[in-house]
Amino acid sequence: MNSTIDSLTLDVPNVTAAQAFYDEAFDLGGRLRLRTADTASSGFRGYTLSLIVAQPADARLLFDAAVAAGASVRKPAAKSLWGFGGVVEAPDGALWNIATSSKKDSAPATKSFDDLVLLIGAADVRASRAFYTEQGFEVRKSFGSYVDFDTPKGTIGLGLYRRAALAKSAGVSAEGSGSHRITVHGTPGSAEDPDGFVWSPVEV
Repeated sequence: MNSTIDSLTLDVPNVTAAQAFYDEAFDLGGRLRLRTADTASSGFRGYTLSLIVAQPADARLLFDAAVAAGASVRKPAAKSLWGFGGVVEAPDGALWNIATSSKKDSAPATKSFDDLVLLIGAADVRASRAFYTEQGFEVRKSFGSYVDFDTPKGTIGLGLYRRAALAKSAGVSAEGSGSHRITVHGTPGSAEDPDGFVWSPVEV
């Protein structure tokens, strides 16, 4: 059986403030957990979180809601060759990519999203791919510096991208050090990947 991600925990300086932001911006429910931590961290944390939506209007609505709730714009929402999307940085420092492959709207805008995806910026994509396949994740597609794992519908998605390329796609510098300030909860249990991302058992 393919491994899965059940939830994510972000380390934030103020849980109350962070919870208020996420409730107003995205309403992710139990998929996102928060805890108070002040571990040293600077610059790019080596990952992005993506909300994949059905149409541009939905992406724009979520993007604007995040900015209104206090997020900073890192890449303005706009059309591109692959669809429509933009990147914001939450007040706690997490980078959120809000995107769709669709270029046209077909229904009234809503704040619903189809998938939540963790995309890890790997120093060595091949080594990280080997680590995750050993943990039970099956590869859906892979080319060059990008790997997309085949996670079951309804769970959090997982992908790998070369660190510098991921930072560029998010509109930030690839420089960064210290804690990733994220813990991944999934069926692999306790583990640490080649880039220092910590996994722990699913929390109930």
